[in-house]
Amino acid sequence: MFEAKPLRWIASSKSDLSAMPAEVRNDVGHALWVAQIGDRHDDAKILKGFGGAGVLEIVARHDGDAHRAVYTVRFDDFVYVLHAFQKKSKRGIETPKSEFDLVKRRLRLAEQDYEKSKGTE
Repeated sequence: MFEAKPLRWIASSKSDLSAMPAEVRNDVGHALWVAQIGDRHDDAKILKGFGGAGVLEIVARHDGDAHRAVYTVRFDDFVYVLHAFQKKSKRGIETPKSEFDLVKRRLRLAEQDYEKSKGTE
């Protein structure tokens, strides 16, 4: 029988997503479920700058606002949700540098958590 990978939330990502509108939470939740079962939702795009397809960004739109959730599937046993935020920059579709830097820091936290979980099994 097939088992979905569990989600692991890094830092404030869960509470940040919980604070978003219900429609956004539903859209992101569905896209994360697709990741948990080993596929990629149409709204999930590779986040450039992380070397390959291991870090992805879900884009959810609501009332003219763009909301983002970033997750990684780099690890065999879990899907880590690294960040969730509302994109405020009006300069193109690029993820702002401050958000990008936060994702980098949280990816390191996910790596540490994964290594720790491997040591307890």
